[in-house]
Amino acid sequence: MSEDKGLKKATKKGLKTMQKTRAKHPLREEGRILKYGTKGFARNIWLSTAATVVMAITLIILFVTVVASVILTSTAEMMRDKIDITIYLKPNTSAETLSELTEIISNDKNIKSVVTSTSEEEYEKFIAENADSKEILDVLDDEMKALMISKMQATMRVKVYDVDNLDSIKNLVETNELFVEYVDEEMAPTYDVNQVEIATITSWARIARTGGMILAIVFLVISVLIIFSTIRMAIFSRREEIYMMKLVGADKRFIRGPFLVEAEICGVIAGIVAATASYFGFMALAPNLTEYGINVDAITSVLESNQLILIYLVFVAAGVVIGRVSARLAISKYLHKT
Repeated sequence: MSEDKGLKKATKKGLKTMQKTRAKHPLREEGRILKYGTKGFARNIWLSTAATVVMAITLIILFVTVVASVILTSTAEMMRDKIDITIYLKPNTSAETLSELTEIISNDKNIKSVVTSTSEEEYEKFIAENADSKEILDVLDDEMKALMISKMQATMRVKVYDVDNLDSIKNLVETNELFVEYVDEEMAPTYDVNQVEIATITSWARIARTGGMILAIVFLVISVLIIFSTIRMAIFSRREEIYMMKLVGADKRFIRGPFLVEAEICGVIAGIVAATASYFGFMALAPNLTEYGINVDAITSVLESNQLILIYLVFVAAGVVIGRVSARLAISKYLHKT
């Protein structure tokens, strides 16, 4: 009992000394807050580790949500840029007629470019595409060539600015006299090719945003609760120390400072871990995503540049904010009870 009383007296005396020197040495006070906060983190290492892990998972989910939304949207836009509308014209349509048709359709403001090909040119493309097929080339004598050219449609490949607004082009092809005369009736223009794929990818991007945000919010709540519990237990275990601080006149900032530092350390570590895991995880998956036609250039260009430092800073800042907010909630609810 005498030893406990002596320890309390020594603690109380030390706190009084700190209070006297606090105004004269503000940096020393900041150092003490940092020191006590670091000790608190180490003292509750298992709870601190759990809080750090959950916070890191939350940050990774937020990263995945943003990345999934960006790359799926970019992929949809890339597919839109590659889309062209093929208008099939009657076999043996002359180059002069194709030029007239090009001039007519180019007046539409939605037209980006027009490339035409006669029946002979389509035949040459067919030969080039099957250059490795000896069986096909062996049967293509002059008579077969003439027959194929007479049956092959000339083509007009049109790129547009807005693939969702093709009404004016459809109307032109269906009503213009020259188009009506030369458009092949057996092959309809490819207005709707790839539209289903684009719509699917766009919906995936929307689902990724919504689902990712829901998961992020769930893990954010979990991480806040864990940090909340960690700080609450720390306050409870140090309630006598806090009581003595109040007795000697310690202000609220000095009392709550170590708890905030403890939560911020969790946030800093979680941010670094999450940023590192996100970086290496994405760079490992990027080649596989590219093979499936997913456009990852927007993300890789950022991660492979000097902006990677900013990414780390954003992760760390987000972790610190989550930790600080969680700690303030716990302090405001429980500190006044001690």
